[in-house]
Amino acid sequence: MLIQRLCTLADLPEIERLAIASPVGITSLPADRERLSVIIEGTEAAMDEDVVFTGDERYFFVLEDVDSGTLVGCSSIISAAGFSQPFYTFRNEMFVHASRELGLHNRIHVLSLCHDLTGHSLLTGFYMDPRWRSHDSLKLNACGRLLFAASHPQRFADSIAVEISGISDEQGNSPFWDGVCRHFFDVDYAEAERLGSSLGRSVLAELLPGYPLYVPMLPDSAQEVIGQVRPASQMVYDILMDEGFESDNYIDIFDGGPVVQARTAELYTVRASQVASVRIGQSLEPTGSWLVANEKVRDFRACLVPLAWNPGEPVILDAQLAQLLNVTEGDSLRLIGGA
Repeated sequence: MLIQRLCTLADLPEIERLAIASPVGITSLPADRERLSVIIEGTEAAMDEDVVFTGDERYFFVLEDVDSGTLVGCSSIISAAGFSQPFYTFRNEMFVHASRELGLHNRIHVLSLCHDLTGHSLLTGFYMDPRWRSHDSLKLNACGRLLFAASHPQRFADSIAVEISGISDEQGNSPFWDGVCRHFFDVDYAEAERLGSSLGRSVLAELLPGYPLYVPMLPDSAQEVIGQVRPASQMVYDILMDEGFESDNYIDIFDGGPVVQARTAELYTVRASQVASVRIGQSLEPTGSWLVANEKVRDFRACLVPLAWNPGEPVILDAQLAQLLNVTEGDSLRLIGGA
């Protein structure tokens, strides 16, 4: 069984292994032990605080196979993107050019550098070991953290965003980077992501033009990948779209992948999840699959399990599952249908 929980410093070697295996483009999961240590220590500090407003807290979650103790995935939430430096994206816009004398009226697609999403919470650092990729494991890794956000709304912003990996090849080449950004910062895409990971993406974003880029003037190779999702990320993207994220307004400044956003309270897992008290006993015959999480912070646990439960009733767990979820009789669980 897979359990999602917040990381500890003891997880550092396993997280480093996942970071090394992750593809170019996941800037928020650096393959650098020192930087990963800082991320983990930041998560431990965030768990200790009695947070009543959003700041630069980062909650780094890991997905653990409880049978082997191996970490098979990770993801995180940053409470407020751009807390220390602006969070840049390209805004998709349409400019209108008109001539009364000629009777012409043209709408032209442009990309405008902006930091509209600064201050949004940010889902980031998502990675799954390919050997463990399935719809259920991806759902747990992507949405278990949303149950955490639903239980602790004071820790997160009213709006939330996600950067989805755009198109790049196995050698780490990105058509969007090569056709757009490389003109302003002459390194390849893989090196740009490495620099963005170590220095912060805003350092590179500030070298990009502040005026709009007219999309029809970009190379065809760059135009074709605007807003496109890396095939390996498609299933996760679909899960997020089912949550209610919107995808048409912003793209990533490096690879042109979509940057999706939504009101936090309107996401399906946040809006439709329900709370039930725990009863320890003999489990009944399951009637469905449920994404389940306790409502704790430091001892947060989430999993996707078959259960017999009806809204408004206690949820009955056997002793083993109660232990895995770190709950006892009378504690509360937050549940959402896992289909």
